[in-house]
Amino acid sequence: MTTPTRRAAVIGLGSMGSGMAGSLLRAGFSVAACDVNPEAVARFAAAGGRAAANPAEAARDADVVVSVVVNAAQTEAVLFGEHGAAAAMPEGAVFVSSATMDPAVARALAARLEATGRHYLDAPMSGGAARAADGGLTFLASGSATAFAKARPALDAMAGTLYELGDAAGQGAAFKMINQLLAGVHIVAACEAMAFAAKQGLDLGRVYEVITKSAGNSWMFENRVPHILDADYAPKSAVDIFVKDLGIVQDMARAEKYPVPVAAAALQMFLMASGASMGRDDDASVARLYAQVSGAKLPGTA
Repeated sequence: MTTPTRRAAVIGLGSMGSGMAGSLLRAGFSVAACDVNPEAVARFAAAGGRAAANPAEAARDADVVVSVVVNAAQTEAVLFGEHGAAAAMPEGAVFVSSATMDPAVARALAARLEATGRHYLDAPMSGGAARAADGGLTFLASGSATAFAKARPALDAMAGTLYELGDAAGQGAAFKMINQLLAGVHIVAACEAMAFAAKQGLDLGRVYEVITKSAGNSWMFENRVPHILDADYAPKSAVDIFVKDLGIVQDMARAEKYPVPVAAAALQMFLMASGASMGRDDDASVARLYAQVSGAKLPGTA
């Protein structure tokens, strides 16, 4: 039997990356990490990790490099930009890309990295910061058998559920975009419903209780409405994430000449919330936008 991989790097220590790095540490990995926020790096070092100044330094000697950045452009910079990880990774190491991106871009990045003798696993994740912190994320992954084998010990530490969705990069990304289409629509629907309930003068706590036990419930309703009830819009997942993700859905659909009118309407609500200076706030802030335009009174509003 081969010895499990125990040297890892994490690029990006935001709400998701910090939890994933912590899960790797608890599983016994030696973990180096970097982030543009020095405070996040300092917290990680205090928790037992190794601080790195940039992706190249973090990736040096790592068997698996986990990239937890926002989008394709940042992923490309992590790999191939100044102080990029690609040249620093040992040959045969695997790069686990967790950013949400267009499947075609994932395929292009994979081909570029694999030409250098490293492996690429297309592995966007779902589940939120709490599941990242407890090692319970869902990964929607695709890549070669070798990439999966090399990444598996790290994935086992970070994942509650691992879906192996194909043998080539891009397939995991495509599955993630279907998830994001539904997630974005469901968030907007939940926000619309709660603001509408407020406009009717209903007890919003009671609305939450009733709907979560009724057919209209969704995972997003159950997860996001407490943010509205608590008037807590600190970003667990920001509005601008769905501006990006539903924008990718629109681009993919346009290329296929496929209509996505419901997703398009949801995108417009996220865009309006972002334009109203809520882009970095929690995505449940769409409810605040509905309240602003309708006069509905939500918790925490005058």
